[in-house]
Amino acid sequence: MSEEILINVTPRETRVASVQSGVVHELMVERATGRGLVGNVYMGRVARVLPGMQSAFIEIGLERAAFLHVADIWENRRNGEARGEPVKPIEKLLADGQPLLVQVIKDPIGTKGARLSTQVSIAGRLLVYLPQDPHIGISQRIEDEAGRNALRKRLRELVPPEEKGGFIVRTLAETALREELSADIDYLRHLWRDIREASLGGSPPPRLLYQDLSLAQRVLRDSVTDATERVLIDSRENYLKLIAFAEEYTPNVAGRLAHYTGERPLFDLYNVEQEIEKALARRVDLKSGGYLIIDQTEAMTTVDVNTGGFVGTRNFDDTVFKTNLEAAQAIARQLRLRNLGGIIIIDFIDMEGGEHRQAVLEEFKRALARDRTRMTVNDFTPLGLVEMTRKRTRESLAHVLCEPCPTCEGRGEVKTARTVCYEILREILREARQFNAREFRVLASQAVNDLFLEEESAALAELSDFIGKPVSMQVESGYLQEQFDIVLM
Repeated sequence: MSEEILINVTPRETRVASVQSGVVHELMVERATGRGLVGNVYMGRVARVLPGMQSAFIEIGLERAAFLHVADIWENRRNGEARGEPVKPIEKLLADGQPLLVQVIKDPIGTKGARLSTQVSIAGRLLVYLPQDPHIGISQRIEDEAGRNALRKRLRELVPPEEKGGFIVRTLAETALREELSADIDYLRHLWRDIREASLGGSPPPRLLYQDLSLAQRVLRDSVTDATERVLIDSRENYLKLIAFAEEYTPNVAGRLAHYTGERPLFDLYNVEQEIEKALARRVDLKSGGYLIIDQTEAMTTVDVNTGGFVGTRNFDDTVFKTNLEAAQAIARQLRLRNLGGIIIIDFIDMEGGEHRQAVLEEFKRALARDRTRMTVNDFTPLGLVEMTRKRTRESLAHVLCEPCPTCEGRGEVKTARTVCYEILREILREARQFNAREFRVLASQAVNDLFLEEESAALAELSDFIGKPVSMQVESGYLQEQFDIVLM
């Protein structure tokens, strides 16, 4: 499937879209004020050790302290495995105030701080360098066993036995020349030496030692494949910077970079802006007339499949089956487009036949195969749900571009005007018992005020008679439906 990558650059924001056969399949956004932290290396300081959680909070210079679990302390795990012993508890490894070299493995998400590891890995174009681990691994996407063995052998020839550190061979290295692999090894080792030297001096921790590449540079390094026809950049300044970067680090990509000079905005030309708006919506319409409802919560994401206006032409089972097959493709695309991660529960429309269930599951797995993010997909549960996980290392598209509604505070709904009216009546009664006011004036929204003047006027009059004090209404145009104040006159 042919692919184009679009890079839209403004002074404070970079947006990248992957377009396959005219359809947007992936969106990435990076802002100057919220640049991703995954891959950054810090000299941190242990702020607090929590023996009960076998974790520690590490100060790395961010607004919130980062989180380190004992399982992510590499030296401890490696020594335990080598000796066949259990890992030591965290309180015997770390102490408050201790400096510690750490790398971010997961960005801060919501109210949670960044997740850290003491095992450093540095990504190059062809290889990932593991300076503390002598292991040599091969990308799982390289499936040919003979090719995997040949790559492992070639790498061992390039890495002397006395040299410390190991490598993971990336998918791009499958057809790489010996000279290219050697150059990548030299570059990564030089980078690690710089990090080590920076960690030994300088100001007291916390401080940043190494920052991963920008979004546009990471796209050239990680996302451009043989199927990528061209990479369009709409900023000449950044186009020249990316050309220089590509010629040095990804020479096979340089020839596919192009500067977009059209009058119409690049994302408008490819309908990406429209796709962004759709990716923020709760409902996703299918071509057949069916639709998806996607709800993202703190704990998980749920996807509900509905037939909607699709009635089919033969029988109900076939209608359900075809809707689920179309939904399987759409869900896989939405997961990438919205960058949804963590636990995901999919409620396909109930199917009676086991063959139909298996066919839908296989179609879903085929659609997910294009996704570079690590995931697991389980079979249908007894309740007819499909459970899966998708690795979450950065915020979803909605969390980057949106914030909770100030009216409903993320609930997705607001109290009715009638509910607010009854709350006001209870509050007036409560205050009448506490304060000896001459009059009570209610400041509320137009909808609440109208209800008190019409359907609930009798209730307001009854309360006024009961407390023996007049109650007046006043519209506040700036008030939301749930807001009200009671003024004692």
